[in-house]
Amino acid sequence: MTTTDTNGTEHLPPLPPTPSHTVGPFYGYALPFRGGEDIAPLGHPDTITVHGHVLDGEGRPLPDALVELWGPRPDGTVPRVDGSMRRDPATGGHLGRNGVEFTGWGRIQTDADGHWYARTLRPGARGGSAPYLSVCVFARGLLVHLFTRIYLPGDEAALAADPLLARVGDRRDTLIARDEGGGTHRFDIRLQGEAETVFLEYR
Repeated sequence: MTTTDTNGTEHLPPLPPTPSHTVGPFYGYALPFRGGEDIAPLGHPDTITVHGHVLDGEGRPLPDALVELWGPRPDGTVPRVDGSMRRDPATGGHLGRNGVEFTGWGRIQTDADGHWYARTLRPGARGGSAPYLSVCVFARGLLVHLFTRIYLPGDEAALAADPLLARVGDRRDTLIARDEGGGTHRFDIRLQGEAETVFLEYR
């Protein structure tokens, strides 16, 4: 509705201020998909499990974070396979994986205790780096997602020679998973505070 002043000029009413942006979490609506944690082909004999918690600066678990993993094949080559997220052509819903191809990629939502897990294949070394899984973390309060790596124990010579681990010095342990035996590795992601995980910036 416009108003007219004594000179006959019409004026629009003042606009309300733009509302502030809300910092999630909205990830649970469309990003998770069924079978996102099962990266290794179904029944593969060399499957390993990587798991842990996403923790805030006070050490409290985050029940609504998302963890994405990327990893090469055991021979170090990068998969070029589609099919991590298949959709039902009738409903548009997620069908999950087909259980055969290894895409090297998964997306996992933390549970009510802030815990996540993935079943994948142990990555092979690429270039001069020790074997690692690339990680992307989405969580409440983060305007920009975070990148880090999970190095797997077992080859101390490769870990000692890795250029990134050498650069982070005494914080290297925040990037190396703990071997729990039986093909299971523990890796907690600490967003802030004591023993904060090393996060990477890509330019």
